[in-house]
Amino acid sequence: MEVFETAIPAVRRVVPRRHGDARGWFCEIYRADQLAAAGIANVLVQDNQSFSAPAHTIRGLHFQTPPAAEAKLVRLLAGSILGAAVDLRRASPTYGRHVAVRLDATGGEQLFVPAGFAHGFCTLESDTMVAYKFDAYYSPANDRNPVWNDPDLAIAWPIGEAEAALSDKDRAAPRLADLGPVF
Repeated sequence: MEVFETAIPAVRRVVPRRHGDARGWFCEIYRADQLAAAGIANVLVQDNQSFSAPAHTIRGLHFQTPPAAEAKLVRLLAGSILGAAVDLRRASPTYGRHVAVRLDATGGEQLFVPAGFAHGFCTLESDTMVAYKFDAYYSPANDRNPVWNDPDLAIAWPIGEAEAALSDKDRAAPRLADLGPVF
């Protein structure tokens, strides 16, 4: 696999190599040794999967606070998304900035989002399925999120608020400025 830095170097784009023939293709989607060689040495302990029936579903921006802060490796099983990772590390020179990456099931690329970042996505088509690997277990007491369309974050989502399919939690989330320091 190949690992590439993004505009925020801690967030990485992971591209598994596909080996194909007339039947289709095969690839290794997770290799701890190759990821560690590329600087991603997180021990991943939990797998989650989401299915979004309608296009324009927004999930996020989600993160967990310490001591349950989590890194995640995100990939698509079906459909496509615009994924965003927002730097919440106050001491970081990229605090409050984000990386937005289009991922789809056809291309097989993955996005590594380190601890200290909020992550969310907008589905670009119906019947989108996302798989996540985490390096920390889910902790409801540490679960937080800024609102997905916070104008201070300036994420260029492909839809407006009226088109977004949101959970009540994501709809009611505060702006980043109202969360206070979290990392």
